[in-house]
Amino acid sequence: MIAPDPTPYPIDSLPSRGAAGAVALEDRHGQLDYAGLEAAVGRLAAALDRLGLGEGARVASWLPKTRTACLLPLAAPRAGLVHVPINPVLKRAQVAYILADSGAELLVSQQARLQSLESDDVPRECRAVLETELEATDAMPPSNAGSDTLAAILYTSGSTGRPKGVMLSHANLWLGAISVAHYLKLQPADRVLGVLPLSFDYGQNQLFSTWAAGARVVPLDYLTARDVVKAVDRHDATTIAGVPPLWVQILESEWPEEVAAKLTRLTNSGGALTPRLVRGLRERFPAADLYAMYGLTEAFRSTWLDPALIDDHPDAMGKAVPFAEVMVLRPDGSRADAGEAGELVHAGPLVAQGYWRDPERTAQRFRPAPRHAKSSGMAVWSGDTVIEGEDGLLRFVGRDDEMIKSAGNRISPTEVEDAVLVGGEVSEAAAFGVPDDRLGQAITVVARAADPQAAEVALRQRLRRDLPSFMQPAYYVWRDALPRNPNGKLDRAALRRELTP
Repeated sequence: MIAPDPTPYPIDSLPSRGAAGAVALEDRHGQLDYAGLEAAVGRLAAALDRLGLGEGARVASWLPKTRTACLLPLAAPRAGLVHVPINPVLKRAQVAYILADSGAELLVSQQARLQSLESDDVPRECRAVLETELEATDAMPPSNAGSDTLAAILYTSGSTGRPKGVMLSHANLWLGAISVAHYLKLQPADRVLGVLPLSFDYGQNQLFSTWAAGARVVPLDYLTARDVVKAVDRHDATTIAGVPPLWVQILESEWPEEVAAKLTRLTNSGGALTPRLVRGLRERFPAADLYAMYGLTEAFRSTWLDPALIDDHPDAMGKAVPFAEVMVLRPDGSRADAGEAGELVHAGPLVAQGYWRDPERTAQRFRPAPRHAKSSGMAVWSGDTVIEGEDGLLRFVGRDDEMIKSAGNRISPTEVEDAVLVGGEVSEAAAFGVPDDRLGQAITVVARAADPQAAEVALRQRLRRDLPSFMQPAYYVWRDALPRNPNGKLDRAALRRELTP
C-alpha cells in the first residue's frame, strides 16, 4: 500500500510512478507497461500541442473507453490544455450543449459519432478530429504546471437542471488519486476492471488511483452484467467499482464460485448501498472487501467506511477520506451535535474550483470554510442531510430538495426505500413525495418486481408492521425497468418528472 503523499504534482506525472515492467493498461490492443504508458501520454500530448491551441484551451472528447480516451485525461493537461470528457452515451443535443458551454476548441471523437451531429452542433471555433489523427513520434515530458492550474472540467449528469461544469485542478486530481489508492489499499498486483464512464469523476479516478498505486487497469465497455462476469474471469480482475443499480444487476447474474472468488475489493459510490445489497454482495463475494463511499463531483470523495465495519453498520457512510475535512453543520453554520441532522460540508484540498463560467451557482455551493474549520480556503455545501453518530460514523438522511413533506412530517426517501427493499419483495425502488390535497405530499414508491401484484400485497402487509403510519407509502407505481442517468445511477429526476408533471 502506498503512503499518502500530500505534495501535489502535475497530474500528468502519474504514469511514471509504476514499477519497471509492470502492466499499467490492458485493453483490446494489448498491454502497456508503465514506460509505454508514459511514452504514449507524451506522444498524445505532443500531437495535441502540434495543433497550436492556446494555453488553457478546452479539449473535449466523446469516445468509448478506447486507448485514446484513457490517455487524454493525462495528455491534455500535459500539453497545457483542459480536458472536457463527454459521456459516450449522451446524444447530439447534450453534446452540443457541453461543447458550447465549455467553449471547446477541439473535439476528439470517432467518424460515426461525428456523423450523428448536425452542422451547428459543433461551434464554429471548435475543430473536430478523429482520435486516429492524433499521432506524433516525439513526446512531451511531464508538465511543470502549478497545483492550482485547471486540468479538467467534468460535467454533471444534469439530472437536476442543465449540466454544470465542475472545474478541477491538477491538485484536485492528484490528491484524489493518492487518497483513494491509499484507503483502498491498492497494490501493484491489483487488476482494476474499469466499468464506469471515464467522464464520471468516480470512473476517471479509477485510472488515476490505479496508476498511483502502480497497478493495472482494464477498461470495459459492457452491455450486460454478464459481460462483467466474463471480464472478471478473463482478466483475473481483483477490483470493481460500481453504483447501486450495477450491483443489483450483478447480483441478478450467475457467478461461478471460482470467478466470484477472484474479486478481493468492491467499491461503491454514486448512491447509498441498502442493507439488503450489502448482505447480497457479502454473500456472493465472500473474499472481497466491500467499501462504501460517499462523494460529490464538487469535492470528488468525502467519506469511506472501513470494510471491517460494514456488516455491523451497513447504513453508514463512514468517516472523512485522506485530505478531506467533513463537517455536519446547522443552517446557522455551527456544528451539529452527535445524533443531530445537518448539512454535510466538505473543506480541504479536494474541493473543486467551482462551476465553469457560472458564478451564480458557484456562489450558492462554494463558500469560505467556516471559521471553526481546520481547513482554510473554500468549502462546498453538499445539499445532503447527514447525521454523525456517537460512534463517529456519518449516516445519510437525504437531499434537502428530495425530502418528503407529508402531514407536517419531513420524511427521508432513503429511509422509506430501505424499508421497502429490506424484505426482498422488490428488486429496486425509489420513493418520492407527490402533491396531495390532504397530506401536502403523499409517499409514492416506483419499484420493479417479478410479480408486482403479489409484491404490493406483501409489501403493504409488512410495512404496516415495520413503519409508522405517517411513513406508509400511499401509492406504488410498477416498472419493468427504472431509468438510469448517463453515469449509471438511478435517474431520480426523470422519475420525479413522470410523477409530478
